[in-house]
Amino acid sequence: MKGFRRTLFLLIVLALVGYGTGAVWLVAHETALLFAAGRPLGDLRPAAPFEAVASPGAAGPRRLLWLMPASAGADTRPWILFLHGNGATIASRLNILHYERLRAIGANVAAPEYRGFGGVEGTPSEPGVDEDARAAYDYLRGPLHVRPDRIVIYGWSLGSAVAVDLASQVEEAAVILEGAPSSVVAVGQQRYPIFPIRLLIRNPFESILKIGRVRSPKLFLHSPEDTIIPIGEGRRLYDAAPGPKEWVEVAGGHIYASEKDPAFFQYVRRFLIEQRVLTMVDNRSP
Repeated sequence: MKGFRRTLFLLIVLALVGYGTGAVWLVAHETALLFAAGRPLGDLRPAAPFEAVASPGAAGPRRLLWLMPASAGADTRPWILFLHGNGATIASRLNILHYERLRAIGANVAAPEYRGFGGVEGTPSEPGVDEDARAAYDYLRGPLHVRPDRIVIYGWSLGSAVAVDLASQVEEAAVILEGAPSSVVAVGQQRYPIFPIRLLIRNPFESILKIGRVRSPKLFLHSPEDTIIPIGEGRRLYDAAPGPKEWVEVAGGHIYASEKDPAFFQYVRRFLIEQRVLTMVDNRSP
């Protein structure tokens, strides 16, 4: 019996040590797991017209903003402020696909890079990337003199959480959220169910606590095939959002919906026209 108790005690100690080690590992690696930053910018670029604006941060790292005006009538077209997800840069192929298709429906596009991504110095964090997005918005409002009723905030994946934070604090014409989680805490808890993620995480990105302050029209795009951000997470955020709002299910999963669903940008265009952000001047299909 003594031997059994001793073995049981040792097993419990080992389990506790292993559990504690796992929790410490998650805390130590949160930035790498959540942001997957550090990739170089890469060589891909959108088609002209295109301008890269680099400027020193007021109290932080250098900032990088890509400006991609519509090919015609840019002065009267809306600006879509595109906020990308983790594991990518503003020069990633599918981000550039978004820019090109959004311009094809008649919009200007602005895409900021986050600190720690695409060669921009700094370490990403929730307050840091929120600040980077706000700086891009302020650039549109300041140097470019764009009115709020011509600004649409678009967030994809983790960028949707950044978009919700920004839209909860500023004025905008509309918000588009693609593959949006209700909170990173909730997604993390699903992936690591045995750990108290809410107690461990420093960057919770709880959009569900902020979406109530976003009063502009909102379009939610989510794929039932999404295995990265389950569609239930997106639906939770949609249900918590005040109107006006629209929910659209798209095909292609979390990453490839914009490329594989032929109606994807038609949904975006229709929404912007219905909200009178975009006019019928450009009748081309994306």
